[in-house]
Amino acid sequence: MVRMKTHEPLPLGIRAQLYQQLAQMESAGLPFDRSFSVLDLPPVARQRLTAMRALMKRVEFSVAGERSGLFTTLESRLIHAAMSGGSPARIYRRLAGFYTTRAMQVAKIKSRLWLPAAVFLLALFLDPLPGLVTGNTGRLTYLGQVLRPILLVGLAVLAFRWWFAGSASSSRLRLTPVFGQLILRQNVRDFFESLGLMLDAGLPMLEALPIALNTVTDYSIRKEFGALIPSITNGATLAQAVGDVVELGGPESRHRLLAFIATGEASGTLPEMLLRHTELETITINNWYEQFATWAPRFLYGAVMLWMAASLIGGAISKAPVI
Repeated sequence: MVRMKTHEPLPLGIRAQLYQQLAQMESAGLPFDRSFSVLDLPPVARQRLTAMRALMKRVEFSVAGERSGLFTTLESRLIHAAMSGGSPARIYRRLAGFYTTRAMQVAKIKSRLWLPAAVFLLALFLDPLPGLVTGNTGRLTYLGQVLRPILLVGLAVLAFRWWFAGSASSSRLRLTPVFGQLILRQNVRDFFESLGLMLDAGLPMLEALPIALNTVTDYSIRKEFGALIPSITNGATLAQAVGDVVELGGPESRHRLLAFIATGEASGTLPEMLLRHTELETITINNWYEQFATWAPRFLYGAVMLWMAASLIGGAISKAPVI
């Protein structure tokens, strides 16, 4: 059996561009094969786009997108289901909006971290500079004093990325007091959003559940939601099965989700109710990111200022004459 090559997902901003263009062309009535021939994406995605165009001659285009790495597995399943039910324009628009929001959040946090990072680097260069100017510090010693903290910070960042890399990243973050509840709500939101999108695209429940499960990165949450499949297979409704899940993002979120699912199953509007719930959860999560983007740079800036003050006071004390 030949294993399909796995690809890292494209950056959020590029995925947003991809689905914005596809939504516009689909709404304009352009055939899907023609759409992929005129897509204009940044260089990092062009190789995958070229590979997809070649694969489209042999396999269905959503499969070609997954194999080439242009689509993730979830995106491929959503698009395939939407194509089976008619037009994928709605899925394109939802994916475009989802990735646009996430890309903006990441960009905002990064942009606000530039100032404390710049101040930190400036302080590293200026702190030992008087010794270099007066000749008390040699050039190599000066470079060592500047580069040593940069190297230590770089190693700390690499260690952090390694520690939280891979499938266990979400589980590790769940242990932290700041990110634990956020990670839980994101995992639960992602699961039910994926499930709602696939049900809305026409996939049967038992076919959609395993795919939605793949969007859950936290092991303990994935294990709990994995129990939904045998429960529903044995005849339980989604509301009954979800009622046995412990971790649903807090009491308020849990109560709303169960009420929405029960209403959706009773009225035949389950996909819409799931997506309505996840939209409300997304607002809460986005508010958290907004607060984080506001306060994280302030804390870092304050830490840099304290470090600079401690360095100046320490230098003044060491140079003070001994009485």
